[in-house]
Amino acid sequence: MNKNLFYILMIFAMIFWGASWINVKVLSNYINEYEVVFLRVGISLISMIPILFYLKLSFKITIKTAVLVLFASLVLVLYSIFFFLGVKNGTAGLGGALVTTLIPINTFIIIALMQHKIISLKHSFALILGGFGVLTMLNIWEFNISDIFSIQNIYFLLASFLWPALTIISSKATKTNPLIFTFYVYIVSSIIVYLFFIDYSLFEKIINFDYIFWLNIFVLSILATTFATSIYFIGIEKLGTKEVSSFIFLVPSSALVFSAVFLDEKITFNTLLGTICTVVAIYILNDLKINFIKKLIP
Repeated sequence: MNKNLFYILMIFAMIFWGASWINVKVLSNYINEYEVVFLRVGISLISMIPILFYLKLSFKITIKTAVLVLFASLVLVLYSIFFFLGVKNGTAGLGGALVTTLIPINTFIIIALMQHKIISLKHSFALILGGFGVLTMLNIWEFNISDIFSIQNIYFLLASFLWPALTIISSKATKTNPLIFTFYVYIVSSIIVYLFFIDYSLFEKIINFDYIFWLNIFVLSILATTFATSIYFIGIEKLGTKEVSSFIFLVPSSALVFSAVFLDEKITFNTLLGTICTVVAIYILNDLKINFIKKLIP
């Protein structure tokens, strides 16, 4: 595949990830958190099948990987539930900005602690800057306890710690292709949610929903999950982790823009300033070189 074309696909993948926060906000008017999780992962795993066959990937996994799949599935279900509840009770723009920027910062901290690494002065500055950005997004400078510890902020913060846990668990499956691992995680997650939280009335209910519901389900499951995840993992293989990671910066910005356009949410100064600070912090933590824009120019 042409490299420039792949850069464009990566941009769209990140935009769809940002849009997923808006999709969930809209879907919260139709179904509950468990139903959203079930439909998202269920539709995604079905749509992944032709991709996996096209790539000729092996579906065989070890017992160790199967155990990791189980733990990853439980974490994914919890993350998705907190994701939904945070957006339902709060705003999609704040959630998309706060969680997507806090995840890499939390991941860095957790891995550094696990590996007993000494954090350099440069990275310490980045963490302080990131912390300032997060606190700014949480409106801590207004010193309103009810706002700082609001239910949506708690859900967002929990989600931001669960995703690094999912990343670390997934990274242990070194002998399994990431797409295959994700496919099995979706299978187990959908089974868990269906057995404990879903009844048959869901299928009778969704048939009568309007095109807005189905459009958001399509974007959330097919575009933001199957397409974006597949492009991301293929990108890591073709371009490398660092170059692909630079595209992540598009997620919070697209979430903010989409929330303003489609949900009429106001982009507050605190949210904008906090997002900028955390994005810069992530840049420093990952030592990224954002050069893909230059490569897009002929």
